[in-house]
Amino acid sequence: MNRYPNAVIMVFCKAPVPGQVKTRLIPPLTNEEAASLHRELTEKTLQTVTENRLCDVQLWCSPSTEHPYFATLSQKYSVDLHLQQGADLGERMHQAFVQVLAKYKSAILIGCDCPSLKHSDVEQALIRLSQKTCCVISPAEDGGYVLIGLNSLQPTLFNEMPWGTNQILGMTRARSQSLSFDCIELDTQWDLDTADDLERYRSYKR
Repeated sequence: MNRYPNAVIMVFCKAPVPGQVKTRLIPPLTNEEAASLHRELTEKTLQTVTENRLCDVQLWCSPSTEHPYFATLSQKYSVDLHLQQGADLGERMHQAFVQVLAKYKSAILIGCDCPSLKHSDVEQALIRLSQKTCCVISPAEDGGYVLIGLNSLQPTLFNEMPWGTNQILGMTRARSQSLSFDCIELDTQWDLDTADDLERYRSYKR
């Protein structure tokens, strides 16, 4: 039995195709090494969110659900596969929330490149959402965020955002304030995008 049966966690993930994932790390990594790192981070993420059965977990796949790796993950971690749909990241995120909030009272969306995100961080977000907080985010050191949770649709948070820049966090704060709803911030995290992040991750694992 899930501890938060009215909630769901969505994990956004790309197929681990060499040359198409973790490209900002090529070099120093080869295409194959970057794809292997992507798989490692994906499994770490799924281990974190499926631990202790907090709630249902879904894997939202790109560019399709057909890659064999997704089938392996679905069986290993008992996660349902869903297809990301939309012209940009914001539209894909919003459409995912549209689908799940038709069934669940709250939902959390995360990516696969935040090794600092812990089980306790995820549960804290679920607790906040169960207390009727409208929006929960985990800020990232680079000016974005690594987790966003909602219990109602907020398309303004995803529309025409400069994804991949250091403006995302500030714009999310400003838009939530303009809409007059609470946006609770959890502990700041770091994600793995650059060569410096890779060295930090290697030290983090020791």
